[in-house]
Amino acid sequence: MTVIAKLTTVELKLLAREPGSIFSVLIPLFILFVFGSSIPPGDTVLLPMTLVIAVGLVGLYQLPTTLATYRERGILRRLSTTPVRPGSMLAVQLILQFVLALTACALLITVAGTILGAHVPSQALRIAAVFLLGTAAMFAIGLLIAALAANGRTANGVGVLLYFPLAYLAGLMQPVDQMPDILARVGAFTPMGAFRQALHDVWAGLSPDPLVLGVMAAYAVIVSLAAARFFRWE
Repeated sequence: MTVIAKLTTVELKLLAREPGSIFSVLIPLFILFVFGSSIPPGDTVLLPMTLVIAVGLVGLYQLPTTLATYRERGILRRLSTTPVRPGSMLAVQLILQFVLALTACALLITVAGTILGAHVPSQALRIAAVFLLGTAAMFAIGLLIAALAANGRTANGVGVLLYFPLAYLAGLMQPVDQMPDILARVGAFTPMGAFRQALHDVWAGLSPDPLVLGVMAAYAVIVSLAAARFFRWE
């Protein structure tokens, strides 16, 4: 087994034991069950909303907290003296956090489609494209938090504080059509808002708005570059 494979195995075990990972899966699932029994079978709102919630929890809470904690404890610095470079740890973490988000979303879609009888679109390629763009945008924000936070506790706090206003503007706490027009327009240009709207379009059988896709791509690229610029290994 290679060094990277061993590192991945260890990090996977640690991630599975992390309470934040469990919450990232259970909270969206709980929301789906609570509201899922009272929505019509053709609903195009609830399931996309819970998918965005799941990815947001991983990207804004789990990812930055883990990376900032590793830097705080000197793990990334010590790795620089071993065959496993800090960049390898970062790559492994990004892959595992992506797998966590993918697992949470796959579980939500499976439960919604089989147990709750919710509508699940057949356009797998569109779903995959929107999921990848939305996840990249949310992870970029998480990487920037990890780059700027002094320690894991700060990253945790910033992620939580950022999550709730973004979730509100995205229409995850209140339907967009019940929000003030100015807030709804602003929310459409946030990563969560664009992600939710793109998924809603796919669930409604429509092609996602190119502007919405562009918003997510812009966040993914620009914020990732900023995170790389400011990221510190120690």
